[in-house]
Amino acid sequence: MPRGPLMIIGGAEDKLGRRTILREFVSASGGSGARIAVIPTASSLGPEVVEVYDALFRRLGAADVAAVRPESREEAHDLVLVKALADATGIFMTGGNQLKLSAIISGTPLGDAIVAAHEAGTVVGGTSAGASIQSSHMVAFGVGGVTPKQRMTQVAAGLGLLRSSVIDQHFDQRNRYGRLLMIVSQSPQLLGIGVDEDTAAVIEHVPDEHGDHEILRVLGRGAVTIFDPSRIVTNAYEAKRSSPMLASGVVLHVLPQGSAFDLTSRTLVAQEPMRDPLDADELLEAGHDLRQMARDIAAGDASPSTLRRRLARKKGPGSDVEQDQNSDGASS
Repeated sequence: MPRGPLMIIGGAEDKLGRRTILREFVSASGGSGARIAVIPTASSLGPEVVEVYDALFRRLGAADVAAVRPESREEAHDLVLVKALADATGIFMTGGNQLKLSAIISGTPLGDAIVAAHEAGTVVGGTSAGASIQSSHMVAFGVGGVTPKQRMTQVAAGLGLLRSSVIDQHFDQRNRYGRLLMIVSQSPQLLGIGVDEDTAAVIEHVPDEHGDHEILRVLGRGAVTIFDPSRIVTNAYEAKRSSPMLASGVVLHVLPQGSAFDLTSRTLVAQEPMRDPLDADELLEAGHDLRQMARDIAAGDASPSTLRRRLARKKGPGSDVEQDQNSDGASS
């Protein structure tokens, strides 16, 4: 069975309007048959954080929502909590403190259960802290800024659902370009992925004749920024404490909604151009008019100038054709 999709949300996802991202998560989890386990361990809030997501997911059609909240590594060994994840069709990790989340669940039976569920086809989603922990390497904490500087952030181990990568969230809103560049400068084998607020990187496994490819699709009102440091030139190994770092040759991809990116080959996936339905109707009507004009000319029914006047009367005052005719008259 292929691995389940990942929904990596940059935080502050819309909960009051269209709820596009949360709606997609419920749909991927099974829609009206969805059984969702919410892991709020990262949050400093009490039961209310679960109540919010319980109400949201049920309103969007989920059949059942259960809280799975270990507050210590000992509790993360609780087999009752582990079974709750095994029974879920969707697992959702809330925002908060990602280092707390990692410290409590990584390397425990509960953490292993998340990985096993993903491998078995369950959708795993997370927002903010719940997004960061999905990668193999995780931003523990750090400061914002555009310029990469030595020691501006630290990295901890994530769950590794997305391999050879590091994820940062609230990316544009909190100006986290520099710290993600710092990480990929120090570890050029990693792909840096920055996700804006109310935006999701939806990652699915697509097989082809060469094996599985991880395809990232962007959903939401912001963008996903990818740093590919495969050919980076850097002085990360010798830059002094808090000094600006050299990072040259990093390939930058900024992906808005509707974009798709192959994480395996590190290439943009070509997309069909989007067509406005109104534009399509206008083109269809224009094509019909031109075909009719060609038939009339071929039949010797009228001259092209007569046909233009007839078409202008048909379309009414202010039409492009009428304006062209008036221009012709003024110039003659």
